[in-house]
Amino acid sequence: MSPDRGTALTTSPLLTFVKELSGRRIEQARKRHGITQIAFAREIGISRRWLQEIESGNPSSRLDHHVTCAEYLKLSTGHIFLPLLFCAHQMEFPRELTYGDFHELERECIDLIVRKNITRLQAKLTPRWWSKKRNDLA
Repeated sequence: MSPDRGTALTTSPLLTFVKELSGRRIEQARKRHGITQIAFAREIGISRRWLQEIESGNPSSRLDHHVTCAEYLKLSTGHIFLPLLFCAHQMEFPRELTYGDFHELERECIDLIVRKNITRLQAKLTPRWWSKKRNDLA
């Protein structure tokens, strides 16, 4: 990725939107679990002030911290990664896709990636003589 393209992504309105949405989800989940900001920040190893920045959707907050918070709270991270995937493929991201729970969609994507790679790996790891032997037996 060129330096200009990397800078464009970090300052993009899409990334700002992702961080705002993620921050709201993190705050709601934290409160739903009855965890204070102080306790949560301590648990994940950041300052309370930085957690406030994350929850407020501050554009300077780091995505890895958003992911860490989401994972700790057992939240889906699709609302973070799906928009970035669209962006990486230079596709317009429909913001309506960020609402809802992504656990099932994430699982389906993982299963698809695994199936495709297992098929390729199996083909690579199968000795040629085995393929020939199986064809001769058929």
